[in-house]
Amino acid sequence: MTAAQAQAAQTQKPAAEEAKHRVSYFYDSEIGNYHFGQGHPLKPHRVRMTHNLVVNYGLYKKLDVLRPRLLSNTAMTRFHSDEYIDFLKYVTPDNMSDHKEKLQRFGLGEANPIFDGLFEYVQLYTSGSIAGAQRLNNKMCNTAINWSGGMHNAKPSEASGFGYVNDCVLSILELLKNHDRVLYVDLDIYHGDAVEAAFYNNKRVMTVDFHKDGNIFPGTGDVDDIGVGEGKGYAVNVPLKEGIDDKTYLSMFKTIVGKAMALFQPNAIVVCSGANSLSKERLGCFNLSTKGHGECIRVLRDANLPTLLLGGGGTNLCNTARCWTYETAVAVGEDIKDDMPFSEVYDYFAPTFKLHDSVSNMENLNAKSYLDEINSKIFDNLQSYVATAVPIEKMQVEESLPAPDKVAKSDTVPSSGAKAAASAAQS
Repeated sequence: MTAAQAQAAQTQKPAAEEAKHRVSYFYDSEIGNYHFGQGHPLKPHRVRMTHNLVVNYGLYKKLDVLRPRLLSNTAMTRFHSDEYIDFLKYVTPDNMSDHKEKLQRFGLGEANPIFDGLFEYVQLYTSGSIAGAQRLNNKMCNTAINWSGGMHNAKPSEASGFGYVNDCVLSILELLKNHDRVLYVDLDIYHGDAVEAAFYNNKRVMTVDFHKDGNIFPGTGDVDDIGVGEGKGYAVNVPLKEGIDDKTYLSMFKTIVGKAMALFQPNAIVVCSGANSLSKERLGCFNLSTKGHGECIRVLRDANLPTLLLGGGGTNLCNTARCWTYETAVAVGEDIKDDMPFSEVYDYFAPTFKLHDSVSNMENLNAKSYLDEINSKIFDNLQSYVATAVPIEKMQVEESLPAPDKVAKSDTVPSSGAKAAASAAQS
């Protein structure tokens, strides 16, 4: 090694070490201007509120705050169909009445409305997530955050669950370019059906999803849904009952995620940190505190793997902003006070003006016997199907996903995700 090469190597080492502790944070001030319509429960303003708190708590000093460059249509069609993306770009509130058949076919309507600037909104949240994955791939940071993302229900040709483009799937595909195995962890109270389905027969991605059980949207996520073909055992579903509290949730989370990570040994992590699993959520029924929710992020942070944190559900504006602000602090390793700093959104948090809200006194319906049964099934499946540190030949992730050829005929894919699983099959 020449003197010049030695000097260059010494220069690169500190830069690499510094990147291990850097957190990239994606935000565009336009995101809060989009509006789903009068009475719609999802309000992008929640991301603006979060950012306001992040700034006024001084957390921005520990972040690389970045504005994502908008993606092209082509980047979105790595998972979504050309026709669907083209229609999202074309349709407006003024011309939507001329396309009733396509609106129905593409799942566009009351829950997933057409509004002014729809495609730009989709570009913004998707661009932040993929840019975060790219920075992780390039070792420019060890954690990337995009709270506007986490739209885990959007399907290849269908809007679903308030999401239009599935930035979770697209981010995982981006990470697979440089990482052999990606762990996807979902804290949203609703099952991330489209993410699971996209990788249902793929052993390079493990999905671990904690969600409400029973016949609620999207109607998937049974503990016995474990993947098919080469992906059998790599889908882990944790259906929970109403009223679950911090202690119970964290016990399940740490046990199951710990076992999954020990066997799967991921190289990167993607998290859908949906805040609708918090207490007092308009569309939820769990009883988690911001500290309990944030402890899940702390556990994943301490794994010291390249990690992408995404948003997700959350219709209680204040508690969603509280949650994601606190989790930003967890990501950078900063303790922040419970008293809110004065900010433009200060009055939203009356009368307490506190970062941490109280939980309700609802009953926890998760009996120990039920949780033990769930744990036992999950552990048996992991032990049976997930090999320890098996070498996986790194495969080139193409611009479009290959046709299915690995789904075992004897296995079944959850009906809501069959098409996505087929389109996302990889050898």
